Amino acid sequence: MTVKYSREHQWIDIADHEAAAVGITLHAQETLGDIVFVDLPPVGKVFRQGEVAAVVESVKTAADVFMPVSGEVVEVNEVLRSDPSLANRDPMGEDWFFKVLVSDMLEFDALLDEPAYTQYAQNA
Repeated sequence: MTVKYSREHQWIDIADHEAAAVGITLHAQETLGDIVFVDLPPVGKVFRQGEVAAVVESVKTAADVFMPVSGEVVEVNEVLRSDPSLANRDPMGEDWFFKVLVSDMLEFDALLDEPAYTQYAQNA
């Protein structure tokens, strides 16, 4: 399991070179507050790094979920779509947003590791 983080507060987990799970970080969830709506991308859509792939709304605000790497969406978390409040429970685990086939591993390698993200998030 290899987890990296974007400066836009998304995490991506590549396990055994399969599709990588993408979600929002705990910092993002805490900043947003109670999540009430999630708009997930369509399966099969190809995104470039940095493009808006999803939208999350909370009782406080709405926020874009940016694609941390270029790739094709191969699965979405339908459970999260039907009950967006689950993203409040385990945003860094089973409440991932979508899975993507990474098309450029150099983009993945350039993302922040956990210590670098933790320091970044403390200053955000």
